[in-house]
Amino acid sequence: MRKKKLLSNMLSSLIYQITAILCGFVLPNLILRYYGSNVNGLVNSVNEFLRIITFLDLGVGTVVCSNFYKPLAQKNDDEISKIYKSAKRYFNNIAKLIIIYILLLPILFSFFINKGFDFIFNMTLIFSMGISSFSQYYFGMVNQLLITADQKGYIQYNLQTVTLIINTIVCSILICKGTSIQIVKLTTSFIFLFRPIYLAAYVKKNYNINKNIKYKVEPIKQKWNGLFQHLAAVVLDSTDTIILTIFSTLSNVSIYSIYFLVIHGIRQLIQSFTNGIQSLLGNMIAKKETDKLNIAFNLSEFGIHVFTTFSFGCVLVLIVPFVMVYTKDIKDINYIVPLFGIILTIAHACYCYRLPYHLVIKAAGMYKETQNNYIIAMFINIVLSVLFVKISGLIGVAIGTLAAMLFQTIWMANFCSKKIINREKQTFLKQFFIDVLTLLIGYFATCKIVMKSINYFSFIILCLKVSLLWIIIIAIINLIFYKKQINEIKNVLLKNYKKKEVRI
Repeated sequence: MRKKKLLSNMLSSLIYQITAILCGFVLPNLILRYYGSNVNGLVNSVNEFLRIITFLDLGVGTVVCSNFYKPLAQKNDDEISKIYKSAKRYFNNIAKLIIIYILLLPILFSFFINKGFDFIFNMTLIFSMGISSFSQYYFGMVNQLLITADQKGYIQYNLQTVTLIINTIVCSILICKGTSIQIVKLTTSFIFLFRPIYLAAYVKKNYNINKNIKYKVEPIKQKWNGLFQHLAAVVLDSTDTIILTIFSTLSNVSIYSIYFLVIHGIRQLIQSFTNGIQSLLGNMIAKKETDKLNIAFNLSEFGIHVFTTFSFGCVLVLIVPFVMVYTKDIKDINYIVPLFGIILTIAHACYCYRLPYHLVIKAAGMYKETQNNYIIAMFINIVLSVLFVKISGLIGVAIGTLAAMLFQTIWMANFCSKKIINREKQTFLKQFFIDVLTLLIGYFATCKIVMKSINYFSFIILCLKVSLLWIIIIAIINLIFYKKQINEIKNVLLKNYKKKEVRI
């Protein structure tokens, strides 16, 4: 049953992420064409400032998810109801604070971060985009966490896929008809409002939640210990755009958003393969299945590192050609900044390399023990980004992100080796060395391949050439250094295949 749920979660998440990547390229390009780079920069700035709202979560969402694992495994409806009620009360309070934040944000943008747009324009845009953030916390967050913890993430991923496609089609039509950006974003908010409403109905039908249950002891253990982990996540994801908004220009925000569009898409694609793994590991930890946990973690780590190396290795070579094609008809600013693309790509490759360690830390609920790591990473990112943005602009904020991500990856891997998985440090050091070696060999083997012309057909041909070479290089290196892991994966696949044959 756990394997079936894991497969369903991974498959539905993969379909959603692919859909998100494809749809994600459509609307920003239309916004650039119909509204210009400054409006695109403003939209991305507002989006990041609204994402800061997740700061108010204070990491409780992650802790809530971890606390659901044990009672779900034990089918303890009373304990599930207590956690649900406590979390619901907390997120309802956050929703009230979000309203105040959204009311104050237009003042901040118009009078303190004046980038050429008047108060009415800023206010209507922010309000249009803010409705979605409010509805997520007030109507849907607890239901989403419960469903995810119960290894039923596929329900929300399928829902997100459908609403995303509808939103892309409707908003594309509105933009092409010359509708204001505010109406376009308001439409998005109303379409996405369907998500929390559906999840609420699903939970009501499929779970025995007693909303009137009372409790004397706080049911969410380590409620505030996810704070620094959460703070770091918010800072690492939002710092670059916010610092560029305050200390640089909306043009640089727009450039950043196009490069991050590619990188974020690949990052989410890799994360789609990990969706379901955390709840699986959490279930194994709750049941104290140590041997199964170690096997599952080792295979997850190897798979994530290989896929990350392939994906971001290709991005290192392809990101600038893509930006050239994507912004071909945009003449108001220059979007070609190769060094920035390389540094930002490596930074977010590190983000993905740290995923297996991050997942098992969350699955084990070890928030208090790891909070120093998140505090240090947060300050590294902020301090270096602010120091270098005035000197190097886009490249400066990318350096800050890279330093923070690299620190976190090494720290988390070391912590997991000592405290959770109990294995030698050399295991990670070997993996890290192989990752770096592969990236260097792959990059220098493919960086001289060029597009014959600036169009999507030439770019697709370039992608095929680069991807094929990366696959060959990664396969050879891993066959040399990781025969054991490859054999383990082969044995697992053969075992599952034989089981299917027996059933047939």
